[in-house]
Amino acid sequence: MSSQYIGHLKQCQICSNNKLELILDLGHQPIVQNYLTKEQLHEPETTYPLNLVRCGDCGLLQLNYIVDPRFVFPRNYPYRTGLTNMLIRNFHELADQLEKKYNLQTKDLIIDIGSNDGTLLKGFKDKGMRVLGIEPTDAAKDANTHGIPTLQTYLNATAVKNALKKYGPARIVAATNVFAHINNVPELMHNIKNLLDDNGIFISESQYIMDIVEKLEFDTIYHEHLRFYGLKPLAKLFNLHHMSLVDAERIEAAGGSIRVFAKKGRHPMSVRAKKLLAAEVRAGLYNSKTLREWGARIHQAKRDLVALLITCKKTGGRMVGIGSPARSNTLLGFTHIDGTFLDYAGEKNGSPKIGLYTPGTHILVVDEKKLYKEQPEFALILSWHIGAELIKIFRKNNYKGKFILPLPHPKIIE
Repeated sequence: MSSQYIGHLKQCQICSNNKLELILDLGHQPIVQNYLTKEQLHEPETTYPLNLVRCGDCGLLQLNYIVDPRFVFPRNYPYRTGLTNMLIRNFHELADQLEKKYNLQTKDLIIDIGSNDGTLLKGFKDKGMRVLGIEPTDAAKDANTHGIPTLQTYLNATAVKNALKKYGPARIVAATNVFAHINNVPELMHNIKNLLDDNGIFISESQYIMDIVEKLEFDTIYHEHLRFYGLKPLAKLFNLHHMSLVDAERIEAAGGSIRVFAKKGRHPMSVRAKKLLAAEVRAGLYNSKTLREWGARIHQAKRDLVALLITCKKTGGRMVGIGSPARSNTLLGFTHIDGTFLDYAGEKNGSPKIGLYTPGTHILVVDEKKLYKEQPEFALILSWHIGAELIKIFRKNNYKGKFILPLPHPKIIE
């Protein structure tokens, strides 16, 4: 792993241009999945710069500091895809779509990079196809236990060699919510191309910069997400590595994502993708002024949210958090919302975060049953991107208090 791709970056991750413009400074933040034990609260805690910059050439929005992936994705990484209903639904839909779109056969191999607990691959396995996951964390053990063959390793030349030797090349290579996470883009693209057969399709899903700007989703910015994609820089990326962006669609997953299809060689872009690219340009996503104004709105949203929470606390009401997704730790850290505001954050039963404390802000994560029992007056929805779904669930389970949605405009829901 080259140190060239760790630490402070002075060049664009895609095109190596050295003209990088600062768009948003979120301060120094801890790694969002570094939840702490009670004992660790007495120890020093490492934080890293969290700055969003824009490439003056290809237009890519990206972090200008990359943390060593061994720290960001350790073996005990707590996230499990299978705990999020929204993603389960999304991946079942993707498996159905790909089977029809590409007439997939049972002999075809589907490889998922950063496959976590195997949730995506399960949909293909259920259809009788061959599947293989590549996953560096202990989520790989969960996948193997549930019958999804998974190599527990980072994606590298050795992993590619082992996969090809045992399984052969893949008809589909997927990288859902990890394509923007892996550093060293040239090596990443080389490995993806080697895994694909000559007519194979590479499919990625990433947070979409259109949604991030439209909905003020700055909480998606954290050290796992190194790049924030629009179609213009993605088309350039594939072109530089002798591939083509052939299709793209907006999907609802993770608060708004872009699903992109690419192939080896030179192929035309679909009408659908061209329309999306034109919409990005019209929205000003490659315009510095638009993006700087977006940054100013984020700072205003921070001030508005803190003011609203202070007003609620002045009534003497108890306040807790609903959910503790990775993205919420950027929100909490940037706004300095800590245990003086939130008594605890409630997570779904089975979450490995229960009993630990949020990084940086040190809020205890508990089983959400506690919230139903204690009925605090206010509940801040930290998984606000699925807020409507959560409100229905919590009302159904007889939570009687008021909800607070933090973004894009902080508000109380009775």
